Amino acid sequence: MAKDTATAVFGGGCFWCTEAIFNELRGVTSVISGYAGGKKDDPTYDQVSMGNTGHAEVVQVAFDPAVISYDTLLEVFFATHDPTTMNRQGGDVGTQYRSVIFTTNDAQAAAARAYIAKLEAGEHAGKNIVTEILPLVRFSTAEEYHQKYFEKNADSNPYCSVVIVPKLKKLREKFAPLLKG
Repeated sequence: MAKDTATAVFGGGCFWCTEAIFNELRGVTSVISGYAGGKKDDPTYDQVSMGNTGHAEVVQVAFDPAVISYDTLLEVFFATHDPTTMNRQGGDVGTQYRSVIFTTNDAQAAAARAYIAKLEAGEHAGKNIVTEILPLVRFSTAEEYHQKYFEKNADSNPYCSVVIVPKLKKLREKFAPLLKG
């Protein structure tokens, strides 16, 4: 990782969706799908999918803070998934699909807590934000076929057109100035 690059780890449901979203942003240098928050070292997709390892599907986002801030990444994260549903996003159900932020330092944890407080006082007033904020202990990279999933499967997997494309459309409408050229 370059010296001027920072890392953020987000779980907003299926990592295919979350990866596709963050890959669109200027200042994001890489997005890796993987697992965090569980009890097992280097779990497999099949193990995580069973829902009993404690892992969440997440993405590790490397970004240039001079181009895009952590606060902006938080804004995009919360705008592109539902942080009020416990252990699910749409049809994806289970603890592996929970809304979670794994922080790499105290500043990220403070920023995430502040952003949630802002949401609960504003657009999500009266709703409970269930997003967990946890320190990152370990990130395990998912199997190769999960990496750049949307990019490789947009035309061949119905999940991409039914679930990911609408999220990308929302991202492109709401965050056009932040997108890569």
